[in-house]
Amino acid sequence: MPAQLDHTIMHSTDRFASARFLTALLGAPEPEEFGPFATVPLANGVTVDYADSIVDSDHIIMQHLAFLVSEEEFDQIHGRIVERDLPYWGGPHHQEPQEINHRHHGRGVYVDDPDGHALEFLTHPYVVDE
Repeated sequence: MPAQLDHTIMHSTDRFASARFLTALLGAPEPEEFGPFATVPLANGVTVDYADSIVDSDHIIMQHLAFLVSEEEFDQIHGRIVERDLPYWGGPHHQEPQEINHRHHGRGVYVDDPDGHALEFLTHPYVVDE
């Protein structure tokens, strides 16, 4: 039986600032406090739990989170990114500035959160081209 992801923990310099950055892009409710975490619940039951880093901000290791969203949600998220005048990219290594991509039979965009974690929003799961 395959496992299901329940939650992931993201280290941050300010757990609520980072969690609010994500909920603002998603158009989701305010993050909730759960123990030492600022928790962002997702539609499939997984939570992204932000924790204040126990080391200084220079030692936070960048992570990458990819969110599968509908076409309508993508338009809304992209609109919020543009509205906030955030830098964004069509590629994961900051290539294609201020562009979205059309790879994998869908659309995708990358934006960095306040601590430099890469947030990817895509409308179609990755597929291996034949």
